[in-house]
Amino acid sequence: MDKFIVSARKYRPQNFNTVVGQAHITTTLKNAIKNNQLAHAFLFCGPRGVGKTTCARILAKTINCENLTKDGEACNTCQSCVSFDAGTSLNIHELDAASNNSVDDIRSLVEQVRFAPQAGKYKVYIVDEVHMLSASAFNAFLKTLEEPPPYAIFILATTEKHKILPTILSRCQIFDFKRITNADTVEHLQEICDKEDIKADKAALHVIAQKSEGCMRDSLSILDKIVSFTNGELNYSNTLEHLNILDEDYYFKFLDFMQQQNLADAMLLFDEINRKGFEGDTVIEGFAEFIRNLLVSKDAKAAILLEVADDFKQKYLKAAQQINSGWLVAALNLLGEAELNYKQARNKRLLVELALIKLCYLQQAIELVSEGGTISKKKLADTAKPVAFRSVNMIEVKGQETGSKPVTAAYKEHEAKLIVEEPEQTITPAKAIKTANASTVAPQTINSQPPAPSLGSLQKIRQKITEQNKTGGEDVKQLTDEELYVAWGSFIEQLIQKKNHSAVTNFKMAVLKVTDSNSIEIEVGNNIQQKFIENERAGLVNHLQSHFNNRQLVYTVVVNESEADNGPVEKPLTTREQYLKLIEEYPLVKELKDRLRLTID
Repeated sequence: MDKFIVSARKYRPQNFNTVVGQAHITTTLKNAIKNNQLAHAFLFCGPRGVGKTTCARILAKTINCENLTKDGEACNTCQSCVSFDAGTSLNIHELDAASNNSVDDIRSLVEQVRFAPQAGKYKVYIVDEVHMLSASAFNAFLKTLEEPPPYAIFILATTEKHKILPTILSRCQIFDFKRITNADTVEHLQEICDKEDIKADKAALHVIAQKSEGCMRDSLSILDKIVSFTNGELNYSNTLEHLNILDEDYYFKFLDFMQQQNLADAMLLFDEINRKGFEGDTVIEGFAEFIRNLLVSKDAKAAILLEVADDFKQKYLKAAQQINSGWLVAALNLLGEAELNYKQARNKRLLVELALIKLCYLQQAIELVSEGGTISKKKLADTAKPVAFRSVNMIEVKGQETGSKPVTAAYKEHEAKLIVEEPEQTITPAKAIKTANASTVAPQTINSQPPAPSLGSLQKIRQKITEQNKTGGEDVKQLTDEELYVAWGSFIEQLIQKKNHSAVTNFKMAVLKVTDSNSIEIEVGNNIQQKFIENERAGLVNHLQSHFNNRQLVYTVVVNESEADNGPVEKPLTTREQYLKLIEEYPLVKELKDRLRLTID
């Protein structure tokens, strides 16, 4: 019996044309080989199982091929290609950085680079999972990677590009591999099934492609497992059973029950699913994906995003046309919230059932808030009559008769007017009413008598405010020098209570002078005193205005340095002068000096 080889190894691509889903990579590499524009270092990055290591091996094989084809492919017949296929080629070195990530491993690799190839043009070094290298190993690799010999080519492969040092990235030509689409995966699986005489339904292959999530290696591994499970006959049901995936027919049943608001059948269906071994999160995630597919199917342009079997695609398109988009969006929102709360919920079954209850009565909730609902709504206003203005309350006037007419509004088809009838009695200007229409607005007087002078005129208001600010409601104290120093001393007492001794000293040195009834001049000797007084301006002004009861009181600070400059300047005392001054006050100091036999310099 022949030894079994898994499909991932057996059907591994041997040239660029057989690589699945990476045409942008293979085309670039083939053109670089044909035009002799090969870089000295490549970095292949992308998800797992998309062909990074495979493309690295094909590149290493192709650049050493002795008889390249016209489209830049290896011939697979020359000695270099045959030795490569047999695994005996000396020009290709593979290093698994996951297990060989030390500095010593990289140093041994660098030492091998010094030796030229015995046969062929290039020596290719493939470092897989390069992100596993240590920082010191990366640093040891930098110089060789930047300036390798002309015959050496490095191909680095990784699934985590962000873990690689920027100094490494800048020295490599980077190729980003993408996930393989479900369509490409299904096509490749179908080719393998045809070669292996495996009966496989298209729907089953779609399920495998969705399960692999763009990883070709995973899809081939799943295919091998199901073939062993089904004895070479893949159909939709046994594929779902093996992969423990919930059938989409259950989701269509859920949808019908929810549109009919049939909560009982929906709960029984969930119980049936739960007894088959499917957890609640599987139901929530699967139903959310189902709702997403329905939402995508609503628009013909977006229908290409529907990655399901052809049999189910028509079923999705038909069901999507019967469902309101608002219901789908609201349902998707509810399912997303339930999925987030599932892990934290203690009673997980209750959480799923609660989500099903909300979905069953979701249509009724939408009808309650929609304008097209069958539920009668009470209108707030009569739609037969246009409303141009808000309701205006009638203005009450003193002495108005009880029979006066209210404010009325006349509406026309294309023009709105507001008519206000004036009472026949004289009213105050504060409550004067003007007649307005669509074209002009003109003031009207009811009586021929001239109105009384207004007490609220602008001039009288200004005068009243001025007097109020001036007097503050009390008599103003006369500003004199004696009273000014009294107020000044009381302010200094406030500073003493605040323990602001520096300001107290400067305030005491100031000279005050009354210039007029509302102005004060404060004379200081230098700028330092001025600064201390200005720092207390807000409190000083408020204190003086309150003391004299005059809000118009202001002061100015004048600096007069002449007297300070011309005054006597005290010279520092010498040591002897200090001693003589000291013994005058304390005679015992002289006796102490004589006993200790001290001298004065």
